Amino acid sequence: MTRAHLDRRPADVAAMFDQTAERYDLLNDVLSMGQDRIWRRAVAKAADAYSGELVLDLAAGTGTSSESFTTCGARCVACDFSLGMLRVGVRRRGGASAGGVTFVAGDALRLPFADDTYDAVTISFGLRNVADVDASLRELFRVTKPGGRVVICEFSHIPVRPVDLLYGQYLMQVLPRVAARLSSNPESYRYLSESIQEWPDQRELAAKLQRAGWESVAWRNLSLGIVAMHRGRKPSV
Repeated sequence: MTRAHLDRRPADVAAMFDQTAERYDLLNDVLSMGQDRIWRRAVAKAADAYSGELVLDLAAGTGTSSESFTTCGARCVACDFSLGMLRVGVRRRGGASAGGVTFVAGDALRLPFADDTYDAVTISFGLRNVADVDASLRELFRVTKPGGRVVICEFSHIPVRPVDLLYGQYLMQVLPRVAARLSSNPESYRYLSESIQEWPDQRELAAKLQRAGWESVAWRNLSLGIVAMHRGRKPSV
């Protein structure tokens, strides 16, 4: 495997997502065979946001994931560094602040929010795209209120090694071909495949969360471990 697609500057990754923004949600639904809806519900349940709370949904894209946090009355800030994604989300929802979701442009390594702002912070399928994962986890920690929660949903590795190897073949050979038929930017899905292959396993990501200051860190495998959902809590004062 070449690392040519992984060694991208942040601006390159942002441009890649800008180009896929219009059909991004549709492709996620097709390529995951509808599993993305189950994953979103699991994240919302784990975040346990209720009326009056404020949630940060980082790497929110078009805001589809952000809607899940508003069903119980919580307010959500959908933050992303892809202006193309944010524009699509704002257009579809009729404004930059509608239905309990507010769209904000921001960099995961330098979030435009004050310390101790959010009751819960989440990032789904975006942490792989951050240039410095450890710094991003520290930023999420910084903007979370004491006692607040973090939920990270990300592609991961199937615990059974032979099955994980077969899944890797699917990622590298099948997924890019399907994306080439459906996407105007199939190269981005080759990047997706390679970045999943290079991503740390569940235990290693849990250790990163702990080093960033989060406590009570645990994870749950979804879809056999194709996706893992990590949870943690910021220590109370």
